[in-house]
Amino acid sequence: MNDHYASTRKIDPTAGATLPDGTPNIADRVEIGPSLLALNEWTSAGLTQPNLPAMRKYRWQRLVDHINARGYGGLLLFDPLNIRYATDSTNMQLWNTHNPFRATLVCADGYMVVWDYKNAMFLSKFNPLVREQRSGADLFYFDRGDMVDAAADIFARELRDLIDFHGDGNNRLAVDKAMFTGFRALAAQGFEIMNGEELTEKARSIKGVDEIHAMRCAHHACESAVREMQDAVRVGMSENEIWAELHRANIARGGEWIETRLLTTGPRTNPWFQECGPRQLQNNEILAFDTDLVGCYGMCIDISRTWWIGDQPPRPEMITAMRHAHDHIMENMALLKPGVTCDELTFGGHKLAPQYVRQQYGCRFHGVGLCDEWPLVAYPENHVTGAFDYELQAGMVLCVEALVSPEDGDFSIKLEDQVLITDEGYENLTTYPFCPHLMGEKI
Repeated sequence: MNDHYASTRKIDPTAGATLPDGTPNIADRVEIGPSLLALNEWTSAGLTQPNLPAMRKYRWQRLVDHINARGYGGLLLFDPLNIRYATDSTNMQLWNTHNPFRATLVCADGYMVVWDYKNAMFLSKFNPLVREQRSGADLFYFDRGDMVDAAADIFARELRDLIDFHGDGNNRLAVDKAMFTGFRALAAQGFEIMNGEELTEKARSIKGVDEIHAMRCAHHACESAVREMQDAVRVGMSENEIWAELHRANIARGGEWIETRLLTTGPRTNPWFQECGPRQLQNNEILAFDTDLVGCYGMCIDISRTWWIGDQPPRPEMITAMRHAHDHIMENMALLKPGVTCDELTFGGHKLAPQYVRQQYGCRFHGVGLCDEWPLVAYPENHVTGAFDYELQAGMVLCVEALVSPEDGDFSIKLEDQVLITDEGYENLTTYPFCPHLMGEKI
C-alpha cells in the first residue's frame, strides 16, 4: 500500500492504532469524533481525553439502573439526544428532531436495540452495547402516509416481544417522546406508558469521569472557536457573518451544531432573544451572544459573553450593567455545592436591580450535558412550588445565567458560565475573559 495513502487514512498520523479516547485511529471509520485540530489543541493544553468505551458503558449502566429502580420493563427513546446518550451514535440529528425515524429500546436486563433508517443500520455497530439494529420506527405521516397506523402496530408488536423476553413481561414501559400513532399502538399492546423524560433527565444529570473529560475537551474547543470569532469581528460585518465564524470553527474541530441563533448587535440586543440577522455591526456598539453549541463528543457548551466593539469607551450605564451582570453570576455561582437545594438557589444569592427584573432571563441556573438539561432553577417570580424539590449532587454541571437588560433600553448584557459541581463545592469550567472595556478596566 502507498505510504502516503496509509497515513491519510489515520486521524492522527503520529498516533498508533488507537486514539487517546479509546477509539480506532482510522479516518474512514463510521463513528464521528474530534478532528486533528482539536486533538492537537487538547494535547498542547494538557487535557485528558475521555475513554469513550468506558463513557458509553457508564451511560448505559445509568439507564439500566434507573429503569430497574423504577420497576419498569424497559425504556423506549425517540429523542435523538437521548438516543445519543444511550448509544453514542448519530444519524441526521437535526432532521431526526422533526422526522422521528430512530428509536432505541433499553430493556430491564440491559439488552439494547436501535431502530434506524433502513439503509443506515450500520451506524451504531461500533458500539457493542447495541445488541441489535432494526428499522421501522418511522411513525410520522410524511413517511408512512395513510398506512402509519399499520406501521405503528408492527413496531409495537416488536416491542411487546422484546419486553416479554428481556423485561420479564413487565408492562410498565417508559417512553420519552412518542408520536400519537406510536403511543396508541403501544397502549393497544397493553403497555402502561411511564414518563421516560423524567428517567432520562435524572440519569443524564450526573456526569461520570469520562463525561467530565469530554466536557473539558469540548469546552476548550468551544472557547477556541469563540476566540476565532472574536478575532474575525470587524465593523461592517453582519450578525450572520460573525455568527458563521463560530459555526465554522466549531465544525472544524469536530463539533456538531449550534441550537440557536442568539447573536445580536447594538439596539437589537434589547429585548434579548432576537435572532441574528443581516444587521451590520457599527462602530462603538455592544455585541452579545449565547453559544448554545453542541460541540466535540456531542457535549453542549453553553456560555455567553458581551463585547464592546469600538474606538470610544462604552457609556457609563453599560459599564454599570456589565458589572451588575458579572456580580450576578459570580455571587450566584458561589452558592453551588452538593446538598444545596434548587429552592435555595432560587431565593438566595444576588438580586437583580429593579430596572432589570422585568426582562430578566428565564432561569438563574440550568443543567447541561448533551444539551440544556434538568434541573431548571427559576427566579423567585417564576418559582413553582414542588417542580424542582431536589438537591445538587457532585457530577452535575450547571450553567449560571445573567441577562441584565434595561426596560426600554437600547442594549443588553448577556453573561453565562458553565460550572461543575464537585465533592467540595464547584469548579468553573469557563475561562473565557469578560470584556475589559465593559468591565470599566483601563486598557
